[in-house]
Amino acid sequence: MTVLSAEGVEFDFEIPVVVVGAGACGLVAALAAHDEGQQVLILERDENPSGSTSLSAGLIPAPCTKLQKDAGIEDSPELFARDLVAKTHDRTPHDQALVLARTAGPMIDWLMDKHQVEFELVTGFTYPGHSRMRMHGPKSRTGADLEQSLLSAVSNAGIDLVTGASVEDLYVDDTHRIKGVRFRRPDGVLETLGCQALVLACCGFAGDAEMVRRYIPEIADAECCGHLSNTGDAIKWGIEIGAAVADMGAYQGHGSVAHPHSLPLTWAVITKGGVLINTKGKRFSNEMRGYSEHGCEVAAQPDHVAWDIYDASGDDAAMGFYDYREIRKLGAVKTANTLDELAATIGVPADNLNREFDAIEASARTGEPDRFGRRFPADQVLKPPYYAVKVNGALFHTQGGLVIDDAACVLRDDGTPLPNLFAGGGAARGVSGDSNYGYLSGNGLLSATGFGRLAGISAARVAAEM
Repeated sequence: MTVLSAEGVEFDFEIPVVVVGAGACGLVAALAAHDEGQQVLILERDENPSGSTSLSAGLIPAPCTKLQKDAGIEDSPELFARDLVAKTHDRTPHDQALVLARTAGPMIDWLMDKHQVEFELVTGFTYPGHSRMRMHGPKSRTGADLEQSLLSAVSNAGIDLVTGASVEDLYVDDTHRIKGVRFRRPDGVLETLGCQALVLACCGFAGDAEMVRRYIPEIADAECCGHLSNTGDAIKWGIEIGAAVADMGAYQGHGSVAHPHSLPLTWAVITKGGVLINTKGKRFSNEMRGYSEHGCEVAAQPDHVAWDIYDASGDDAAMGFYDYREIRKLGAVKTANTLDELAATIGVPADNLNREFDAIEASARTGEPDRFGRRFPADQVLKPPYYAVKVNGALFHTQGGLVIDDAACVLRDDGTPLPNLFAGGGAARGVSGDSNYGYLSGNGLLSATGFGRLAGISAARVAAEM
């Protein structure tokens, strides 16, 4: 993965806008550039596009969409931006959060109206940190279905997508303008492609163990449940060109991945009163802080696992998610009618488990927060039958990367824009602050699709000027 001089290079062929990566970010960027009237080509390393998008729940938070308005939910970009910044402890710039918050709603409506991508609003519970119900996704709650919908939209628009095309090098002139790329076919043949604008949508670096250990050592020994093709190529190219990077310690962890099945157990079970118990039968945190920060917390527990315990209300909320239905089919969900029976079933000390539930009931009765600062409403005290799933902590994807402006243009260290290089999704700095605690549910696909659309529009306009 290198940056080469463009001087004297004759490209095999040329396309105005080239997009690297066919996850949600790249596909949305391509649709946006196409709608601006430019010819686009997407280059995807894998034979079958999937990426981080297909491994997700396919949910995108957005305010003021038609679906949200139809549901009678009052929201605003300003409120959403405040939620985003608050989750990061004010580490994400408010103006960057507001750009995404203002982009997200129109982007959802555009995908639905213009490109027939189907979404529905998730109701019934509010994700931790969100002050409104604003999650939009496929009915199945799977990123794989979102990916397929976007691929269909790209196909219907007549946009060319080349798979099995691993971009190896960028060609750059002495003004830091991208002139083209070189990519490798599965048979080893190298081809060159010239362009007027380039969008880097090839995600972050969760699949590069060396980069993970360098930038986020706390999660380096946890399971990586992200896409292993996320090897930090965009960041490596950007640094070589002179681009700025920021928030490299930011990532989406997950403290509720069914073990050993490697399927995410939705945090909806936690929002319905669920708790995490380690193998000693003890709680160890305020679970309502969010699932991302619990990735390293669960990984730090004895044997690097915990038990997610919930009741029928959590089970009902989770049944809307494909991954949960698969978890149930695999027999990973254990049930019990008493706490003593539950302790025996999952192999934890019954005395400790009963003490934890006594403390929860006391907190609910008095209205005071428990020792971790969590409040339990009386209607969320768990009732039999109890459900339990063994989980581990995992790394899903990184959220730090190339610094971009409000047009998704990549910036140099001095804050000036590179002439024709754009980025979004995991390739770019997101809005999750500088660590794991800043990840608000849906932030990955929010930055992928929101910045993806801005990158596509900006790339098309730059290409039109050349």
